[in-house]
Amino acid sequence: MSADRTFVIVGAGHAGGRAAQAMRQYGFDGRILLIGKEPHIPYERPPLSKELIVTDAGLEAGLEKVRLHEAAWYAENRIELIAGTAATALDAAAKTVGLADGRTIGFDRLMLTTGARVRTLPVPGAGLDGVFYLRTIEDSETIRAHISAGTRVAVIGGGFIGLEIAGSAVKRGAEVAVLEAADRPMGRSVAPEVSEWFARMHRDRGVDLRLGISIAAIEGNGSATGIRLGDGSVVPAEVVVIGIGILPNVEIAQAAGLAVDNGIVVDDRGRTSHPDIYAAGDVANQPNAFTGRRLRLESYQNAQDQAAAVARNLCGADEAYEDSLWVWSDQHDVNLQMTGAPEAWDSLVWRGDPDEGRFTVFYLAGGRIVAVNTVNNGREMRPARMMMESGKAFEVDALADTSVKLLKLARG
Repeated sequence: MSADRTFVIVGAGHAGGRAAQAMRQYGFDGRILLIGKEPHIPYERPPLSKELIVTDAGLEAGLEKVRLHEAAWYAENRIELIAGTAATALDAAAKTVGLADGRTIGFDRLMLTTGARVRTLPVPGAGLDGVFYLRTIEDSETIRAHISAGTRVAVIGGGFIGLEIAGSAVKRGAEVAVLEAADRPMGRSVAPEVSEWFARMHRDRGVDLRLGISIAAIEGNGSATGIRLGDGSVVPAEVVVIGIGILPNVEIAQAAGLAVDNGIVVDDRGRTSHPDIYAAGDVANQPNAFTGRRLRLESYQNAQDQAAAVARNLCGADEAYEDSLWVWSDQHDVNLQMTGAPEAWDSLVWRGDPDEGRFTVFYLAGGRIVAVNTVNNGREMRPARMMMESGKAFEVDALADTSVKLLKLARG
């Protein structure tokens, strides 16, 4: 490892922080610069829609809970953290990065972990006070501060973020409505039968879940008072949280001439179309061996594991990154874990009793497991992933029989 080489990471979120850590762990002894637009040291985002909204910790206490490392760790590991300063330009040929404060930094190799931004809702009233999006810890703190017992909250979007926020708002005593354009919640992620179970669960906990909804406008005079739907009816709300997805931050890469297509295009080593520039995390459009096609993965685990693998490749490793698409979501008191690609299946096998609130669902295609969901049953996820990744066919009766240990089946 050459001590006179400079590696720059643009994007100081979860992926960027883990990338810097992985470089030092691999043995790179050169200069590392970690550049981030947010004024904080790298932190994890999953708690932003859950415990940081539920609890009255405040911003500083919240940051203590979600930081990847304390500030001293970066100094101890000789990682130069440039926080609160956006990278505004990338010259791939000259191998330089321009910063918002006017500085220009040269690099030997560069890693883009620029993440994503929220998708905005283009309707009248979207700019009213009381209308929020969730992406940063400041967003989480602001949303929490506006929700208390009896607050009428409308969440637009029935995906993971929207449903997690709904569960958190209910725990704060709010009256919550979730408005989803599709005919079922989490429609791109789970089977219709699993969506139906979650819809019932949210309604049983007091959420007014409405499906197949179109939004005409957010009403109010200065501050939000409600949401006017496509049929003319109005859902009262003092707080509106919009969670309709994210868009990859590709602008700096695109302006530099790198290949971009629903994210920054990378190979299985994380290399972009420039041999000394890599990308990882939410922004990277990567080949996925499990599905046999390209994906841009928006998950905690991918941000952590892909970033570390790609960082090692910057340092001289040559490892393909493979991901079996494990994600999770906590909604109310329910933990959902998912792995695999539930795109096409010919049968579902239910293991456990859904009425008891603890079960596992196997998605089968030709007898082989292509995806798994666990609900309040996370202990079965590890052996279930092993079974899925083996590519073997399993007997339906054995999968459904809770007296048969999955680890025994996995080890076959």
